[in-house]
Amino acid sequence: MTHFRDNVAAVPVAKEAPKRRGRPLPFTMRTAQPQPRHHGAFDGERAPIRDTLALVMAGGRGTRLGELAAHRAKPAVPFAGKFRIIDFTLSNCVNSGVRRIGVLLQYEGCSLIRHLQQGWSFCRGHFGECLELLPAEQRQSDPNWYAGTADAVYQNIDFIEQQKPRYVLVLAGDHVYKMDYGQMLAQHVISGAQITVGCVEVPREQASDFGVMHVDADDRVLAFQEKPAEPEPVPGRPDIALASMGIYVFDTELLIDALRRDAGNPSSRHDFGHDLIPEAIRAHDVCAYRFHDLHDPSRMGYWRDVGHIDAYWQANLELTGVQPEFNLYDERWPVWTHQRQAPPAKFVFDRDGQRGCAVDSLVSGGCIVSGASVRRSVLFVNAIVESGSTIEESLLLPGVRVGHGCRIRKAVIDEACTVPDGMTIGWDAKADAERFHVTAGGVTLVTSDMLPPA
Repeated sequence: MTHFRDNVAAVPVAKEAPKRRGRPLPFTMRTAQPQPRHHGAFDGERAPIRDTLALVMAGGRGTRLGELAAHRAKPAVPFAGKFRIIDFTLSNCVNSGVRRIGVLLQYEGCSLIRHLQQGWSFCRGHFGECLELLPAEQRQSDPNWYAGTADAVYQNIDFIEQQKPRYVLVLAGDHVYKMDYGQMLAQHVISGAQITVGCVEVPREQASDFGVMHVDADDRVLAFQEKPAEPEPVPGRPDIALASMGIYVFDTELLIDALRRDAGNPSSRHDFGHDLIPEAIRAHDVCAYRFHDLHDPSRMGYWRDVGHIDAYWQANLELTGVQPEFNLYDERWPVWTHQRQAPPAKFVFDRDGQRGCAVDSLVSGGCIVSGASVRRSVLFVNAIVESGSTIEESLLLPGVRVGHGCRIRKAVIDEACTVPDGMTIGWDAKADAERFHVTAGGVTLVTSDMLPPA
């Protein structure tokens, strides 16, 4: 599709391309220059993006999202008014120039498959591009479904070998962030690593919720700790730890060999974070790549795991700020998605007690605010709020209809719900808990089966 910017162009091999296993590594260049890291300046080289295959893990159950993921895969959950969570990872791929992508599917994949087919079918096979859907399936060689993240990739080794990439980029499909994978690939090549792990700096007192990388002064990974009670700090920074983002770059030959060994280990959980990466650290050269802001490498980048309801609500509400940390309006790094054909948002009535308005909010196409008040909220596509209702710090997912005289605060109203006239949500936690799901953080989740029939 012509509206996608393919800013990857092959250039001659760098003057002194690093050698590994006795052969020179070719480079490609993009118009945007990578930022120097302490492993050495890149001098304008780009990692071989066209030699990279991305595999997006999009098959998890999403149990921490509760009923919000009961009938859809977690990466298919709507986000920020018009997007799906997976759009952010896929947009990173496209904007980075990675155009060979496999999406690994398993649970409740119907809506995700439909979204990918409608919004992400732009790849051109005659240019070597692809976006392949790789659902779990029972095979003669292996009759089981995906048993873990590593097993999911293992069951698609034939797809990897068919693509013949030099590098495999393994990504999670349920995080919200912007990242130039080309810079991570460039560091992987220049550092001489066989595996590179994307890491985000977190306060040490919060690091026990993550997998933590123990690194030396050159960011070589020495050990991996899964949710440690006493996280290992970054050298020279005792208050900071490096948490794994679940993003990995592998040399393809090493990945395939590691997957086959892991598949033959009956005691393994067949998971990258729990099994394959810790085992690889003991035998191979593994480096950490520190995630940073896309346009200002001196700053930490925005990255959110929106895998539970409180985090999902918070990440959406952060977008309503005057200058949110995550910029949806950045034309240099757009977020792509399937665009529903919806009319403009509409606000009607302008009289005391019946004024249609929205303040500090995101309001998507097809929405109608009819004599109602919306404050610090996100209205997804085709949401309707009738007169006399007030919406505060809430998310109304696509197709939600709120009746007359409702009061809704700090809530997530699931797709296609109809809230009857006069209903109050988010003002009485005890009453809400009897009808809806109330999280530990005080967010009320409402789904259609929790409401009376429309």
